Amino acid sequence: MTDPRLNDAITRRQLLRRAAVGGAALTLPSILAACGSGGISAQSNAGGASTEVNKQLADKLVFANWPLYIDQKGKSRPSLEEFTAQTGVAVQYVEEVNDNEEWFGKYQAQLAQGQDIGRDLTVLTDWMAARMVRLGYVQKKDKSAIPNESNLVPTLQHPTWDPNREYSLPWQSGFTGIGYNSKETDPVTTIERLLTDPALKGKVTCLTEMPDTMGLIMQSNGDDPTKVEPAAFEKAIGTLQDAVDSGQIRRFTGNDYGDDLSSGNVAAAMVWSGDIVQLQLDNPNLEFVIPDAGGMLFTDNMLIPTGGDVFTASTYMNFAYDPKVAAEIEDWVNYICPVVGAKEELLKIDPGVAKNPLIFPTEEMMASVKSFDPEAADNQDYKEQFQTVTGA
Repeated sequence: MTDPRLNDAITRRQLLRRAAVGGAALTLPSILAACGSGGISAQSNAGGASTEVNKQLADKLVFANWPLYIDQKGKSRPSLEEFTAQTGVAVQYVEEVNDNEEWFGKYQAQLAQGQDIGRDLTVLTDWMAARMVRLGYVQKKDKSAIPNESNLVPTLQHPTWDPNREYSLPWQSGFTGIGYNSKETDPVTTIERLLTDPALKGKVTCLTEMPDTMGLIMQSNGDDPTKVEPAAFEKAIGTLQDAVDSGQIRRFTGNDYGDDLSSGNVAAAMVWSGDIVQLQLDNPNLEFVIPDAGGMLFTDNMLIPTGGDVFTASTYMNFAYDPKVAAEIEDWVNYICPVVGAKEELLKIDPGVAKNPLIFPTEEMMASVKSFDPEAADNQDYKEQFQTVTGA
């Protein structure tokens, strides 16, 4: 019997391009941000700008996210419908974030001038979220509207770029590590082997996302990706260049490694954990490992862009951090859930997903991964060096 989630997984695998440079954009019209009337006002500062917080829910929440990154049932999104039923706020859900840089480029001119971009809430990866905070393009949350923020897992409570989570709240996290096809190779557990083993020559892919690829290589070299030093970056670039020059690397990819890995065209690859969870539904030969020297952890974060309705967006954040709601979303998304209590709720409805350590990792797994230095991720010189090697 076919797994009822299988068709969703295949569709998600084919369409999701989480950070592929040059990924195709979804062309969607600009939508005016919803705004409520009346209510109690307060002041919140973001990047030095004063933002009025209306303590009344708007009629509509405009929520921009990555494709296929929330629960779905046919054409409906049950958790969003539940939010509307509870609050009366209609949700305009826009699947337009195909690539961090692409999304930023689309709205940068408006954001730089302090203009409303017609989005109350958007989801961006940690290094891009750090840029948005640094540039003053986002507003502080209304923490009084988010009591459920107390459910945020401890490991994600104090990122360097937003130490008190004044501007952000995690949507999902994920590991970057090694995926391999057990029909094509024995377990590949080190980046050194991935990039040098002649048996894997031409059957390896690496990621177009610099923090992921360089973070894995730096740890393999014995260096710390959380605080990137020029010498360590140069060493890692050299390691990557050697693998390119030798023909070890077949190509650099976004999520589109999936088909090659499943078919055996690729034996092993740098991958994202959530993708492998999905791919395993139709190919149990695929395995994910955190490299022996350490893996990477990325987090996608909810942010309130300039002009967004702070109170309504904050109210949605609170809703999403209810463990029952988080479990409902997690049962479809299959990345790392940031909400304490969601696992216990998910055990009641889908024990198989709840027991998957790639979705609810052990403390040991979390201790073996690191987040890439956000300043280095946004360093133009580093990005140019990386793009030169990858051909991006």
